[in-house]
Amino acid sequence: MSYLHVDIEAAQASKRPGAPCGDRWFAERTAGWTALACVDGIGSGVRANLAATMAGNRMMELLRRGFSMREAFGRLVATMNRWRDPSLPYAAFSLARILNDGLTTVLSYDAPPPLLVLEHGVEEMPQRSFVMESAVIGEAAARLAPGEGLLLMSDGITQAGLGHGLTAGWTTPGVADFANQHVRAKRPRRDLPLVIQNRAKGLCGPVYRDDCTVVLADCRKGVVVNILTGPPVSVAGDERAVSEFMSRDGLKVVCGGTTARVVARITGRPMKRHADNASLIAPPRSRIDGVDLVTEGAVTLNQVYNIIEADPVHYEKSSGVSELSILLRAADRVNILAGQADNPASTGIEFRQQGILTRANILPLLIDRLRGMGKLVVVEDV
Repeated sequence: MSYLHVDIEAAQASKRPGAPCGDRWFAERTAGWTALACVDGIGSGVRANLAATMAGNRMMELLRRGFSMREAFGRLVATMNRWRDPSLPYAAFSLARILNDGLTTVLSYDAPPPLLVLEHGVEEMPQRSFVMESAVIGEAAARLAPGEGLLLMSDGITQAGLGHGLTAGWTTPGVADFANQHVRAKRPRRDLPLVIQNRAKGLCGPVYRDDCTVVLADCRKGVVVNILTGPPVSVAGDERAVSEFMSRDGLKVVCGGTTARVVARITGRPMKRHADNASLIAPPRSRIDGVDLVTEGAVTLNQVYNIIEADPVHYEKSSGVSELSILLRAADRVNILAGQADNPASTGIEFRQQGILTRANILPLLIDRLRGMGKLVVVEDV
C-alpha cells in the first residue's frame, strides 16, 4: 500500500496586533496516521493562548500514549464541560485523524465543521451529531485520496463580518463557497489558509474581531525511502529480512557490505561494483538489480549524518554519501530495517581514531536528525 503523506499549511492572526494568538494548531505523525487539531482558547490574548496550548498538548499527548481518538477527545471534552466559565481555561476544538489508507475522521466540540477539499472544489463535510460527556459532538468521515484534503478553522473565520454587514457572519457555507472558487480557478491549494484568513480580515473591517486560524491538511502520495542496514543476528533470519525489505513500496537502499552480500545471496542477483566510484572521501558504491542504492555501512552513515543538513549544491557530484543524503532529504517517510548482528570491523581502533561511530551508535543520531528535519522515521529491528 502506498504511503499517503499529509502536507500541513496554516495561517493565523491575533485579534490584537502583537498579542499572542488565542488559537493554536497541533499536528502529530505516526507510522499509521496523521492527527491534526485546531484549538480555540476562550477570549483572546495570553489567557486564551494558554488555554488552547494546554488543551491541544493534552490531547496530543494522550494520542502519543496510545489512547484512541475518541478516548483522547472525550477526556478533553469532559474537562471542558466542567470549565465553561470565563475564569477557567476553556477551549473549543476540532481533531482530525487521517489513516495511511486515507480513512479520515473529524470530531468537533463547539467548533466550526470541517471542509472537504477535493481536486475540483470545496464542500462542507456532512456531520452527524452525538452526545459525549454530556456535550453535543459533531463527527464527519471521508476517505481521502492523493489530491484531496480538509480544512479546519476557528470561529474567528466563520464569524468574520458579524456586526459589520453580515447578520450571521461569514458562516461555514460562506467560507466553503469562497474556497471553492479558489480551487476551481486552479490556484495553489497550499495558499488556501492565507487566502481565507485575508478574506476574513477584509470582512471584519480595519481590525480582526477575533483570533483567526485556518489549517489545511493536503494529501499526496508520499516519498518513501527504505533502508536495510546490518544483517540479522542469525543467518536463519536473512530470508525473512530480505523478503520484507524487497516487498516494501518505495525506494530501496542497502547500507553495509555484509548486508549487501546477504541481499545478493537471498535474491540470487549478483552484486557488482559501481562503475563511477571516483570519490576520494566517500566509500565506494555497488549495484544489485532491484535495489536503488547499495553503499558501505558505518562510514557512509557517519558521513551522511555530517552533511545531510548542508545545501546539496556543495555535495560531491557522484558518491554513495551524496546520493543517500539527497534521497533522505527528498523523503517524507524513512523506513529503517536495522539488523542486530555485531560488526567487529567497525569497532577497530582505526575507526575510533577517525571518529567513526559504529552503526549501532550513529543510527540513533541520524534518526534524530531526520526527525528534526520533519521526516517520519519508522525503525524496525530485523
